[in-house]
Amino acid sequence: MGRWIFWLVLLLIGGAAVSVWRGWLEVPPQWNPWAPLDVKAAPNWLTGYKLMRLRSDPELCTQALSSSDLRVTRQSDSPDAKCPLIGAMRVQGGEVALSSSFLASCPLAVAYAMFEHHTLQPTAHSVYGQKVVRLDHLGSFACRNVYNRESGALSRHASADALDIAGFRLGDGRTVSVLKDWPKQNQDAQFLRQVRDGACEAFSVVLSPDYNAAHRNHFHVDVGRWSVCR
Repeated sequence: MGRWIFWLVLLLIGGAAVSVWRGWLEVPPQWNPWAPLDVKAAPNWLTGYKLMRLRSDPELCTQALSSSDLRVTRQSDSPDAKCPLIGAMRVQGGEVALSSSFLASCPLAVAYAMFEHHTLQPTAHSVYGQKVVRLDHLGSFACRNVYNRESGALSRHASADALDIAGFRLGDGRTVSVLKDWPKQNQDAQFLRQVRDGACEAFSVVLSPDYNAAHRNHFHVDVGRWSVCR
């Protein structure tokens, strides 16, 4: 009897999924796995799946990006370059200003918009009672191997899928630095750890000073196919 109940439940779930996919059953977009991602909608257990889909669907990624406040400029494709970029864009900033614009794949741009809206600003309000007004970074696109090795796998930076975040400036002019403030036991260190943890909801890989000495001065965030949060 138990086995029959299991298969019946599985059949009902499968039928409901097909009905949603076909459009026979209407559900709110945030609970529809095939609906475009809304950057400003509260994340739920489907958000990770929707972010993953953006890697292989440029049109869907463009739709998701349009739901954010991020300002971007489309870049010309460079298919014949050593590190080719297709569909890349220059991110100019959003609610939070940038120390400089950066090149990004569409999935990285969407993940950054999610991070800014759902992690960075809420954490700043929670810890400091004020906004982050600028994010300082060390760059995104770099045509190189992992750790600049002469041989081996290409870095996620080589496809504009990664960003290195170095610190933040608050509304009152105060600055928080990964290099200077991560080792401390104070409010700034608490803020950085909460930001690191929250970033893992938007990016597939987040590497902090806890990972190794190479990341002592920044958070490496990327949208590759691996999943690491440390």
